[in-house]
Amino acid sequence: MRPCPGRETRALTDRPSVSVCMATYNGARYLREQIDSILVQLQPGDELVIVDDASSDDSVAIAESMESPLVAVHRNARNRGYVRSFERALGLARGDVLLLADQDDIWTEGRVDALVGATRSGAVAASNLVLLDSGMPLRSPITGRPWLLRSSDDGRVIRNELRILAGDAPYFGCAMAVRRDGLDIVLPFPDFLDESHDLWIASSANVAGELVHVEMPTVMRRVHQDNASSSRPRGVVEALRSRLLLIRLWREALRRRSARSGSRS
Repeated sequence: MRPCPGRETRALTDRPSVSVCMATYNGARYLREQIDSILVQLQPGDELVIVDDASSDDSVAIAESMESPLVAVHRNARNRGYVRSFERALGLARGDVLLLADQDDIWTEGRVDALVGATRSGAVAASNLVLLDSGMPLRSPITGRPWLLRSSDDGRVIRNELRILAGDAPYFGCAMAVRRDGLDIVLPFPDFLDESHDLWIASSANVAGELVHVEMPTVMRRVHQDNASSSRPRGVVEALRSRLLLIRLWREALRRRSARSGSRS
């Protein structure tokens, strides 16, 4: 097996321990390259928690073949979908800071340090990303301009929520980190959540006043026809259903914030 690149020369730091939470499903084509880009940024005491959603390809074999004690693979007995697989991975993680990862992207250098550092200011950190083939940011489906998060968005709870509801907020789970105490905000995922777990994480943290933004791109996103969470344009019915889902998520986030406030009083 090939060693993790750069591991032998990487200086250890005193940063909090990191758990990388990945959901896989028939992702064998790009999985090894993604895992390599993750492991080079980890250190002893960190972990890569992979939940495989009953893949029929070599995803599990590839993940289990990685020469690293940091990789732990868990299999779903049946296909449950990427939302529940990510939820399970977050629940299994033991680190101080949890970073979400898709199976087919590439991490940028410095991702771990940037996101871990940001969680000192908020329980959930969301960063920008770029397209792998061009190095350019995504473009907003609403305005057509580069789709970016700004550090100035920190604390703009109403504005951020309106952007989420309008479909003009580039929150992607693959570019997020959750501080351990932030799990009380995002877990469990709502029972009705069957897509857009990343928008739930962003919305629940935003409503709680715990969302911070990292302008640095921390992911090179690979867009292809087999993406588990597709970025293809939606029809009218799908778009309406999505907006209704986001409203339900916002209401659930408000309910949980109220419940937490009540338990502390």
